[in-house]
Amino acid sequence: MSESPKPQRPTISLGNIGQKPADGPGEPVSDKQARDRASGRATWHRKASKPVSTWMMALFVVLMTHRWIPSSLWLMVHMITLGLITNSILVWSQHFTEALLKNRLPDSARGEQIRRIYLLNASIVLTMLGIIFNIYPLTLVGSTGVGAMVAWHGYSLFKQVKQALPARFQSTIHFYIAAAWVLPVGAAFGATLDAGLNNQWHARFLLAHEAVNVLGFVGFTVVGTLMTLWPTMLRTKMTADAVTTSKHALYIMSAGVAVVMLGALAGWRWLAFAGLLIYLLALALIAILMVRTCATKKLVEFSTMSVAAGFAWLIVGTVTVSILIATHDFAELNLRPATPMYAVGFLVQVLLGAMSYLLPARMGGGPAAVRAANKEFNRFAAGRVVMVNLCLLLFVLPADWTGSWIRTATSLLGAFTLFAFVPLMLRGVKASVAKRKEMILARSRGEAPKPDPEALTPATAHHRRNIAVGVVAVALVTLLGFAVDPSAVRLPITHHVADSQATGETTTVQVEATSDMRFTPDTVEVPAGNRLVIEVKNTDTENVHDLAFENGAQTGRIDPGQTATVDVGVIDKNLEGWCSIVGHKAMGMVFHVVAVGAEGADSSSSMNHSMSNSAMDSTVMQSSQIDLATAPQNFEARDTLAPITDSEVEDGVTVHRETFDVEEIQQEIAPGTSINAMTYNGKYMGPTLRGKVGDVFEIKLVNNGAMGHSLDFHAGMVSPDPVMKTLAPGESLTYRFEARGAGMWLYHCSTAPMSSHMAAGMFGAVIIEPEDLQPVDREYVLVQNDAYLTDTGEKADNGNVLADVSPEGISAGTPTLTMFNGYANQYVYQPLQAKVGDRVRMWVLAAGPSKGTSFHVVGSQFDTVYKEGAYSLKNGRDAFGTAGHAQALDLSAAQGGFIEMEMQEPGNYAFVNHDFTEAERGAKGILHVSE
Repeated sequence: MSESPKPQRPTISLGNIGQKPADGPGEPVSDKQARDRASGRATWHRKASKPVSTWMMALFVVLMTHRWIPSSLWLMVHMITLGLITNSILVWSQHFTEALLKNRLPDSARGEQIRRIYLLNASIVLTMLGIIFNIYPLTLVGSTGVGAMVAWHGYSLFKQVKQALPARFQSTIHFYIAAAWVLPVGAAFGATLDAGLNNQWHARFLLAHEAVNVLGFVGFTVVGTLMTLWPTMLRTKMTADAVTTSKHALYIMSAGVAVVMLGALAGWRWLAFAGLLIYLLALALIAILMVRTCATKKLVEFSTMSVAAGFAWLIVGTVTVSILIATHDFAELNLRPATPMYAVGFLVQVLLGAMSYLLPARMGGGPAAVRAANKEFNRFAAGRVVMVNLCLLLFVLPADWTGSWIRTATSLLGAFTLFAFVPLMLRGVKASVAKRKEMILARSRGEAPKPDPEALTPATAHHRRNIAVGVVAVALVTLLGFAVDPSAVRLPITHHVADSQATGETTTVQVEATSDMRFTPDTVEVPAGNRLVIEVKNTDTENVHDLAFENGAQTGRIDPGQTATVDVGVIDKNLEGWCSIVGHKAMGMVFHVVAVGAEGADSSSSMNHSMSNSAMDSTVMQSSQIDLATAPQNFEARDTLAPITDSEVEDGVTVHRETFDVEEIQQEIAPGTSINAMTYNGKYMGPTLRGKVGDVFEIKLVNNGAMGHSLDFHAGMVSPDPVMKTLAPGESLTYRFEARGAGMWLYHCSTAPMSSHMAAGMFGAVIIEPEDLQPVDREYVLVQNDAYLTDTGEKADNGNVLADVSPEGISAGTPTLTMFNGYANQYVYQPLQAKVGDRVRMWVLAAGPSKGTSFHVVGSQFDTVYKEGAYSLKNGRDAFGTAGHAQALDLSAAQGGFIEMEMQEPGNYAFVNHDFTEAERGAKGILHVSE
């Protein structure tokens, strides 16, 4: 009996994507069937690819408006990784699976794939909304959906492999499946990051998250695809060992990702570092293979140049993460420097490069149509690639080397260059359609289409010119950024021993950062020329501390109970150190290094230097340095309407429940000026609460900041010990109190130094209504505070001057700004509103931390004045029944009350702190009264 012959498979050619395949082994199809099935695949591909183009447009919009969007950096990174990359992987891994297995799915299976894509995108949107608006259950549901949809995709690929005959490149599909099945793990790590972790655990889960998602999910997919796609893009033969080398590299990558993940979760830096070295070994194998493949073929098209640059950034990003892990403990690990390398350098460039090759081929129409489309995709190819990568290189350099204006200008140039892909893609589609129409008309006339000489081969003649143009463009933009702010550029300076020779010996000391805001010991003597290494243990159970020196050496922030080591360098002179957490230095957290034997150095001189230069790192800003006469741009004044706090009735008692999330973020507080703020719920000045006597308030405080914070409600009468304690980063507590007295009450952070935390934005108001509070036509809330600023010398994310709180300014008692509701003069430019005959109530609180107020409305008088739980006037009469009006409500720091008045005539009524020096610092506004 003779054996049945095995089915013969045609040679794979990803470049000829439009060829007619069989549905299965030995099943020929007619031309009509092939056209119908190709049309069905094209329809599926068009629908499945629609989310990619949508996310691309959305990313551009967010990029242009990111300064007004919360969590914009996180949002843009995840619009790339989830929106663009994950969608593209699901679409193109399906396409390559069918091409490599020579087993096209029937049209009936496409509906399931489309549903999966749309459910994936719904989950992505939920995840983003949950993060942006801090709704953790939404984040959890969204990330679970993302993981589930990608895992479902992996299962679909697994079934296709099982149903197909063995194929030469089947291992690529295996890694597509592995990539899809590791993403749910990475998604779980990502959801955990939003659960409120301390610095150490956040860094460990972030490393595991990026290792699994970027190096695993995306890395496996990209390398598995490049096995066959890279030589196809180059239009050259695959090297003989390409399949074997790629398989080995993919297995090594898998091992590397697993080791990094294990090291991160276990907290073993050395193991995570070893895993990254393993991963880099695999990348080196692939890089060598790519170079060998293009040895006889130059990179002449945008597709190959962009993919090669992207793969190079994958290597650079992984090297950067390796260095960060080798040199930083998890508690101080910051992976942000590698984020643009991975997101833009690797992911975006590989995606755009692959699409620039695949889309013209996918549109089909024959070689002439493909060449016509390629001509558009390749316009200014070398120049675009050079511009993007030079801009990215400048962006990833340390900010104090380049300055914010250079970073801003080059990042915008790079972004616009990347997004040039969109109009070029549309031109490519138009050119492909036009060429097909031309061929159809030519055939109808019995003519052969005229070839386009420029489209027959890639245009290489202008590459050098385009590269030169790209370099010049980046150089001009860099010079423009330097011209705007030349002082922002600071090149690194190497510290050297000036007065003594290095001895080659090392002095090592142990120091404790204690709960009484001291370093113990606070002075160390070091022989001149010795290297000094300090091990700092934070024995404070509540506060984060650090140790920074004037030569730039620093430990980074140290969580309670943790230890960090700082190499101060070779000591050739007396040196000063301090805790750089806001306000801690002013409270006495200073450290002295005495260089024994150095010329002119002794212990007493070091002490005197410290005492006489206690403000060496802080220069108090004057209000004259801020242009308060300029209207704020793109700004919406804070709502002053007295709120009605959500509540529930439990056992006959009204209970108000709120969550206060602590964040440390930049906030604009005056035109052109932002502050490194400490906030409740992301606002300089926390939310206003309102209730009645007998109501219960239950406030959950969650510390998502990087230092200790707390909460003190003056509206409650509770023991301070359990609820006003300082929470370390990642901790939370529930603060419950009953409102027993009416009034306008202050709440604030009570963590030392309280004055600094309050001046940084951690304060707010609680309104407890008097029992006989009468209705009024208009009701407003005005909380005054004083801010003391020092210029950091840096630019804020929105381009403003960036300031810190100045503890020295607080001690001096001269504010930089005095404000209502957290922004100077905001109601001058966006006035409050009333009408003639309206009765207006204004709740006023002097939050401090230091200044009170003499609140006055120019052109009006108060017929009702309520201060600190009692009326001094009510409806125009005092407690003795005597008629009268008042001109000012006087409040010391932490006092509150309200006034009422009737508006007699139309006009603009200024309300001010009648201590006019404070009004001139920003404590004023306008009440506009209309007919």
